[in-house]
Amino acid sequence: MRRPCPPPRAAIAALICALSLVAGCGDDDTATSRADDGTITVAAASDLRFAFEELGGLFTTETGVEVTFSFGSSGQLREQIINGAPFDLFAAANVEFVDAVIDAGRGDADTRANYAIGRIVLWSPPGVDLPTSIEELSGPRHRRIAIANPTHAPYGLAAEQALQTAGVLDAVRDRLVFGENISDTLRIAQSGNADVGIVALSLVITSDDPYVLLDEDLHEPLRQALVVTSTGTRGDDARRFAAFLASPTGREVMVRYGFALPGEELPV
Repeated sequence: MRRPCPPPRAAIAALICALSLVAGCGDDDTATSRADDGTITVAAASDLRFAFEELGGLFTTETGVEVTFSFGSSGQLREQIINGAPFDLFAAANVEFVDAVIDAGRGDADTRANYAIGRIVLWSPPGVDLPTSIEELSGPRHRRIAIANPTHAPYGLAAEQALQTAGVLDAVRDRLVFGENISDTLRIAQSGNADVGIVALSLVITSDDPYVLLDEDLHEPLRQALVVTSTGTRGDDARRFAAFLASPTGREVMVRYGFALPGEELPV
């Protein structure tokens, strides 16, 4: 009995693709398009935690769109997005990380925007004398100094640059303790595992804790940028959140958390 001829390879491929549509067969576009469920997911640098959590609530009240945040170091979030993580918006602590996402075809270049300039401060836990200047760190009083990992955290790189510019990096290098991101760096100092942390102004400005604002000339500007990283309704809602960030309400919140806005002076 004669065996039936196998179907052509092209037909098999078409069948497999049809059966796999739910998983997005053949969809390797610039950004991930997912079903609209009235939410967006924002990948945000850790210095934005408090400001963005407040903004997210205000945005949801105004639009009905829920916002979920994933906070981390800009470098680690960049790698996740480039490798396909399903975020709808990327808000980095340095414009270079946004450009890398765009260059990798994972962000909409038309939505790229600078939204803030960050600052760094010295902060010490209760019971530890807060240094009055970064130069004081060269002395033996502060045995451990926490900074974010400069290889993937812009605030850590700014801290390292500030130490270098102030001429104390070599003196403190063996006393540095590295956080995975700037929120983790503050946690290290808060726990007492460091005597001082070089952290984001935005994470301490609304508390009653004292801090010392470091001269912005000590490091390269922390020019923070964002880009939309999804399409469809989620992409549209991500654009709405970006616009909300630039609105009078969004700007007021960002200023209150110590961010300078592009083209404006720091309100501190």
